[in-house]
Amino acid sequence: MLLNAKELKNSPAEDFSTGKLLSPSIRYYLTCRTICDFFVALIGILILSPLIMLFCIAIKLESKGPAFYRQERVGINGKVFYILKLRSMRVDAEKKGAQWAQKNDPRVTRIGKFIRKTRIDEIPQLFNILKGDMSLIGPRPERPIFTEKFNKEISGFSNRVLVKPGVTGWAQINGGYDITPKEKLKLDIYYIERISIKLDIKIIYKTIKVVFTGDGAR
Repeated sequence: MLLNAKELKNSPAEDFSTGKLLSPSIRYYLTCRTICDFFVALIGILILSPLIMLFCIAIKLESKGPAFYRQERVGINGKVFYILKLRSMRVDAEKKGAQWAQKNDPRVTRIGKFIRKTRIDEIPQLFNILKGDMSLIGPRPERPIFTEKFNKEISGFSNRVLVKPGVTGWAQINGGYDITPKEKLKLDIYYIERISIKLDIKIIYKTIKVVFTGDGAR
């Protein structure tokens, strides 16, 4: 399923789905990394399952509603998939429509504040990696409604979907929620043009620091 493929291809982002930013070496590396992603996600799920269950219970005890949260996101080449997270907001958080998370967002629960700060809410995305919708590292997947909006407003925004979205990434560790969509695009394109094992290791290292400091959380 493509997200309004006709609109995306006719938008200012002329390079959508052309692969012009991906060199043969990057393509080869991404193919190899897909295999690594699968095994890392599998091992991660086995190790972190008790932690996931613990917070599922905590979330259910604090507020009504499901412990997990599914939401449409845009993946590689505009394919829409459902991202899986631990629920950190009230179930009626979007009764007024889709909204970006704000600093000190009142919709976030007490447990939600903790799991957002520590990024524990992101752990279930390991299942998205197993399904092949995501990678461990890559651009953060946006919601369809915001992808359409930014693609019309920012030339080249759809180039972010030339690779699989990631649980963490260059933009996520260099501003996270506190950067504009245009700044996010620049960081994502920087990463896509320079994908390498060295850069991925750097991102993983900085992600670990973010988990312990809570920088960029909302």
